[in-house]
Amino acid sequence: MPDVRLVMNAGSSSLKFAVYTSGADVPVMNGKVTGIGRAPEFSATNAQPDALGALTSETPHDEVVQRVLGWLTAHPEFGHITAVGHRVVHGGREFSKPVLVTGEILDALTTLEPLAPSHQPHNLAAIRAVRGWKASLPQVACFDTGFHASQPKLHSMFGLPRALTDQGIIRYGFHGLSYEYIARVLPRHLGPLADGRVVVAHLGNGASMCAMSARRSVATTMGFSALDGLVMGRRCGSMDPGVLLYLQQGMGLTIEQVEKLLYKESGLLGVSGVSNAMQVLQESSAPEAGEAIDLFCLRAAQELSRMLPCIGGLDALVFTAGIGENSARVRKGICAHLEWLGVHIAPEANATGENSIHSAESAVQIHVIPTNEEAVIAGHMRDLVG
Repeated sequence: MPDVRLVMNAGSSSLKFAVYTSGADVPVMNGKVTGIGRAPEFSATNAQPDALGALTSETPHDEVVQRVLGWLTAHPEFGHITAVGHRVVHGGREFSKPVLVTGEILDALTTLEPLAPSHQPHNLAAIRAVRGWKASLPQVACFDTGFHASQPKLHSMFGLPRALTDQGIIRYGFHGLSYEYIARVLPRHLGPLADGRVVVAHLGNGASMCAMSARRSVATTMGFSALDGLVMGRRCGSMDPGVLLYLQQGMGLTIEQVEKLLYKESGLLGVSGVSNAMQVLQESSAPEAGEAIDLFCLRAAQELSRMLPCIGGLDALVFTAGIGENSARVRKGICAHLEWLGVHIAPEANATGENSIHSAESAVQIHVIPTNEEAVIAGHMRDLVG
């Protein structure tokens, strides 16, 4: 039975996992549980849908993790688990690089839960579930905020009193594991241009953009929280802070109601009134669905343009993640707002999902590159666990 490393990515309603042998960048198996808290569904390499037993809307995240661990253990062909790596959304100021998890570190990460209330508690619940299953098993935490630690201080500051800045109210940025992977593989696709002025668009149910120079993060659209920047599946994106004051002072909403509104009821879902899923909106005939897509594209182009002064122009634009990799309509819509930059998409290449989708006359290269956060976590586990 070979020694293997398990990668876990626990979200608010899903758990993705993959098994890697030593030194491998391609998993020997992977799987996921979606719809946690609603109607859970399990799928994995060479597994039956009911392999975890009955999963209901009442099955908590930690039990889902325990069942996955039990199922993997019952199948020795997958290997002997020697370490587990996790995606953790927020590392705050203290954690900019992957770390071996200890009790003290877990306590420190727990204090950051208010900064990412829709993600951090579930990330840490997976770590605790593994500790409960086998306390001696090494666990590695890899942070979505870490990749953005290279940003200049000025790019991370708000126009707030310095005392608040010193307390950590700054722009952190997220989706760092995805950006780290894209930065690693950029030379394969862009050649020498990989070290130029590149904007990567991680477009999924959660969405952001990162402006890179020399394959390092210089600016990003998400800030202190994962609410900032682009319109997302259920999240509002950037908005006038005065709206928050009005919602509470003028409309009498509680903090809990405002939080639910911004994290769960806004974005594509709120604007369309149809769905938070881009595929569903694209198939819908409702005018509100089309308007939600158009707003998504416009805001993405606006946010990209806002970052360009930080890198002095644009040499290449990369689309990644679920929407970025699969929606030709969204890619076309965003690029249409950027033609003033010399961005020109090739319609046929875009429609068929080619890797390079810029036209011959485009001054900016446009690429579609699949991301792989799990491979990044597996690599960090090799570095820390050996």
